[in-house]
Amino acid sequence: MALSAVVFSVSGVLTKMIEADGWTIACWRGLIGGLAVIAYVEFRRGDTTRSQAFGLGWRGWILASVGSVASIAFIYAFKLTYVANVAVIYATAPFFAAGLAWFAMREIAKGRTMVAGALSLFSVLIIVSGGLGAGKLMGDLLAVAMTLGNASYIVLIRKFANVPVVWAGGASALQLFLVGSLIGAPLDVSAQDVALLILFGITFAGAVILWTEGTRFIPSAQSALLGTVEIPCATLLAWIILNEFPPIAAVFGGAIIVSAVVWHATMDYRQEKHGDLQ
Repeated sequence: MALSAVVFSVSGVLTKMIEADGWTIACWRGLIGGLAVIAYVEFRRGDTTRSQAFGLGWRGWILASVGSVASIAFIYAFKLTYVANVAVIYATAPFFAAGLAWFAMREIAKGRTMVAGALSLFSVLIIVSGGLGAGKLMGDLLAVAMTLGNASYIVLIRKFANVPVVWAGGASALQLFLVGSLIGAPLDVSAQDVALLILFGITFAGAVILWTEGTRFIPSAQSALLGTVEIPCATLLAWIILNEFPPIAAVFGGAIIVSAVVWHATMDYRQEKHGDLQ
């Protein structure tokens, strides 16, 4: 899980280093990432038939489509605002998911989830307000839209329990490949961009696979806690490679969000550990 977060943290830097437009990036990442996921699903399917391993149904295609919308918002958010802003806002996805789960399924959230969610929402408002005078507002809003999309993805995974999640992620990538090939200019890229785009696709598939494997072995609360590794990694990489230091609003809001996530995940982990001991 920690390695997945580290690999995923490279996305922001790669997006900014690639000169091609967002749809072209989505096209290349979709093709390479989608093919890598297909290979992984085929490798892992064992005695399962291909029709079962690669069968999505209408629920699976809904899940894939939500993932596609969130992914293109994710790419353009990095293009239009600071890497740290996107990484920090994205960390609030579990709390947005809790709110959506209550709205869609009347799933009651824990008291600490509501408190952490309220703190995170307040922090997102601080970060977005910081983009008003810096010309980064659209990027921050896209980061919020991307986070809502991923929160919806989380809720749909729970709602559609029988959908093969990894393959849904691969199908989402291939959707972006098809749309990106029509809207973007995938063949009009420099040699440097080709190398970066291939790396982007590989890291996307690697992060998805590592995350999927990791969640099989550790409690969900520990997964959430380890996922916060992405925030300092993404910020540090942007600072070292792009010389991009986050604004004060992102630092202040990010500190609150990270504290809320760590507190919430630690409490959940202690509760799960205590339950195991009993």
